This record gives sequence, C-alpha cells and structure tokens, in this order.
Amino acid sequence: MATRTSQRRLAPEIFDLPVEKMRGGYYTDAYFNHARSALLKDARHPRVVMQVFQKKSSYIGGMDEAIAILKLCSHDWEELTVHALYDGDRVEPYEPVMHIEGDYTLFAHLETAYLGVLARRTLITTNVVQVLEAAQGKPIIFMPARHDHHRIQTGDGYAAYVAGQVVGAPVGVTTDEQASWWGGKGVGTVPHSLIASYGGNTVLAATRFAEWAPEDLNVTVLVDFENNSVATALEVARALGPRLWGVRLDTSESLVDRSLWDEMGDFKPTGVNERLVRKVRDALDADGFERVKIVASGGFTVEKIEEFERAQVPVDAYGVGSSLIRGQNDFTADVVMTDGRPSAKIGREYRPSSRLQLVE
Repeated sequence: MATRTSQRRLAPEIFDLPVEKMRGGYYTDAYFNHARSALLKDARHPRVVMQVFQKKSSYIGGMDEAIAILKLCSHDWEELTVHALYDGDRVEPYEPVMHIEGDYTLFAHLETAYLGVLARRTLITTNVVQVLEAAQGKPIIFMPARHDHHRIQTGDGYAAYVAGQVVGAPVGVTTDEQASWWGGKGVGTVPHSLIASYGGNTVLAATRFAEWAPEDLNVTVLVDFENNSVATALEVARALGPRLWGVRLDTSESLVDRSLWDEMGDFKPTGVNERLVRKVRDALDADGFERVKIVASGGFTVEKIEEFERAQVPVDAYGVGSSLIRGQNDFTADVVMTDGRPSAKIGREYRPSSRLQLVE
C-alpha cells in the first residue's frame, strides 16, 4: 500500500495567493459572505469547530495550499486553531482531514476557496497514485497541461509530485510551471510539430534536436509521425546512436501502424497496443539498441496500464494525459460544534481524530 513519506509543509508564500481578494470574499460563494456580514452586524462571534471531509478513499492533495489560505487570508490566524493531515496522507470516506476552531467570522469567507483547493488537488494526487501503482514502479510523465487552463498547472504539478512521493516512483511533468513548487523542470520529447517543421522527416528533426539539447536532457523521439513506428524507431536509433534515450509511441486510436497491416483480425490493432510495442522492442533489440527505452502514450488510463503490466508489455514509461484530471473528489465542511455544544446537521457529528496534527 502506498504511504506518505514526508511531514513537511510548504511555506504559505510559495502559493502566491491573491490575498486581498481572498480576504475580501472575492472568490467566495456569496452566501458565506452574506452569513458573515449578518453575524458581524449582530455583533455575534460564535466559536465553532469546522470539520472538513470527503466521501472516497483518497490521497490528500492541496492541504498545504488550504492552510496557506487560512493563514494569509483569514482575519486573524493567531486566533484560530487548526489541525490537519498532510499532503499525501491516505484517507477513507467521511474521515476528517482538517478541523478549524475559532471565531467563525474570522474565516467564514474562506470555505469556498479551501474546499475547492482540496477537491482539485486531491483528485489529481489520487489519480496519479492509482496510475503509478498500476505501472508497478515504472515512471510516468504527467501530461494533462494541454487539457486544462494554464492557471491550474502549478498546483496540479505539485499534486502529481506528491503522488510520486507517496508511491516512491518517478513522475515527470511537462512544464516548468508544474515543477516550480519543488524546484524541478519540465521534461518532453521531440514533438510532432518539430517533425512537421522539418517536412515530416523524423530523423532530421531528431538530429537537429539532439544537436541543440543540453547534455543532461534525455532525448526521446516520437516515432509515429509516418505511422510506421518500427521503421522510424530504427532509423532514429541508428542516426542518434548513444544520444538517443528513448522512443515514444503515440499512434492515434483511429489508426493502425503499418507494421500491423498484415496481422489484423485477432486483436484490436488501433492506437498503441501490445503487439505494436513488442514489434518496436524486438526490432530495436535485434539491431543492438537494447538500451533504448520505450515510452507509451495516447489514451492511457489506469485500466489500460494494468492490462499492459499484466501482459508484461515491454514499456519503460507511460505518458498519461487527460485521464489524470478527470473524475471528482469533492470536499464538504460542516460546523460540528458551536460555543462548545454539538451543532452539526443531521448525519454530521463531530469526529475527533488522532491523525490530525496541529498546524503551527
């Protein structure tokens, strides 16, 4: 089972929050702002315990960010007492992940923001943990940047990094922004667009790329541009020699690679499939390129990776994109104590937890 490996929290300043707007309720569901205003007008300052939880077996992401929102955007952090889990902690349905205790008017305006952060980042962390576990220790490349708004890259990339720390397996991200919170940098392959820029000549594009690339960059080349991955992989390997780290298979789900045209009938031939990977591996090995890695991408999910691993398909790393940002993992916050008395709505009782740690 995956386990968290660190109890360090990121400093609040790293998140670059729009503090004044958050403190002013700009990102808040209006009813929370209205409730706070009504309490202040009535000079009522209830001391509450807010309990935060979700309804799935998950791995926490976004906790440090949620804490930063409370620290920097509440109206007096020093008057609040917060206990919380850590990013990467595994949680079960309805298990408390955070308790916030204090004058409700100090933080009522932040519920929307901290719940949203926890929902998004926990979804990403959990999805990436599941993919890494399916890959059985093989690296994955976190590739959903093109499938969502650029402003969410930073936290999503860190959530993927946390998942890697949980499982103890490598996670590469594709943009520098995704890697910024832990000081990494984006990784990538020779893309289709560069090959197209050289008239569809993969070998020429790969050669020019390798001539440019820093020595510490693992040169990995897409080899499906001409839909002839076996031949192209061999041509690239021969041209680049030891400079080539790996080839990436990314055949469209609507295409059948040329190497499979004479074999169709007893398997699904489209996209990146088991037989195509084996053909590329066998061809590289037969030509003396056993050290060249194979990266598989294009429509990979937990289920498809599990299928590949059961069949021991010779993939060295997986590139996974849109499936890592799909799904839901919503959080809820309830006031469970008011002025020392239970006050939760029906079905929501105060649940103390020895796992929650005091946030300094």
